[in-house]
Amino acid sequence: MVESVRIAAWNVNSLKVRLPHVLKWLQDQERAKAPIDALCLQELKLTDDKYPHQELEAAGYLSIAAGQKTYNGVAIIVRKAALAPIATDHETTFLKPIRNIPGNTDEQQRILAATVCFKGMQPIRLISAYFPNGQSPDSDKFQYKLAWLKALQNWLADELQRSPRLALLGDFNIAPSDEDVHDPSKWVGQNLVSPQEREAFQQLLNLGLTDSYRMFEQAPKTFSWWDYRMMGFRRNAGMRIDHILLSEALKEKCTKSIVDKEPRTWEQPSDHAPVIAEITV
Repeated sequence: MVESVRIAAWNVNSLKVRLPHVLKWLQDQERAKAPIDALCLQELKLTDDKYPHQELEAAGYLSIAAGQKTYNGVAIIVRKAALAPIATDHETTFLKPIRNIPGNTDEQQRILAATVCFKGMQPIRLISAYFPNGQSPDSDKFQYKLAWLKALQNWLADELQRSPRLALLGDFNIAPSDEDVHDPSKWVGQNLVSPQEREAFQQLLNLGLTDSYRMFEQAPKTFSWWDYRMMGFRRNAGMRIDHILLSEALKEKCTKSIVDKEPRTWEQPSDHAPVIAEITV
């Protein structure tokens, strides 16, 4: 029986390029005796037929994906050793899967949800989400982002009724407050920090979700994304835009939430770092 489950989110900015990083990171966590039991990926940037099921399964993980050529794409990866005995294959592991927001017509692959049964605990509804970037507040892409956020909010309101043990994980492309931005003055009037986006983030919290990271005392200037340009990571000129939101039932069981900056130091890294939350049985 497991004592806790560690869930994580990571925008890998191309799984084809970053698969070795994903496998190394998962193996490193195993060796440190702090295995990742569920990992939600964003920005796969590959189609379903190119998804590396075999490589991940050989490493001890099952997964489902919603891919798209060149852009977007999300996945949910789970550690086979952490699964309840009833979970023996993809069909019995990923229950009630949903691809994209129901009723919201969208060719962009940004949402993947499934209920997973881990050993010794009640099932958890996992949602891997890649929020739109929005480009700039005066663009059509920003209007698309706001509409998408509203559709997400409406769907989650119903989803929480059906699945009270729910975690929303991913790249939100929203820095919730100024403390999540390296230099707020430089971002005034830009997307990721606009009042509309921050209000949409707050509306998600108003549904009964909690930002797991802010449940605990954290070091200042801790971010999850750093621009490749202008030595962003070296200067720690980043933003915290990757989040794990937990329903009330999971919030009560959350004992830790962190950002793991280590993979951002590796050669040819993603511009994002993994974020992790620990849920006790």
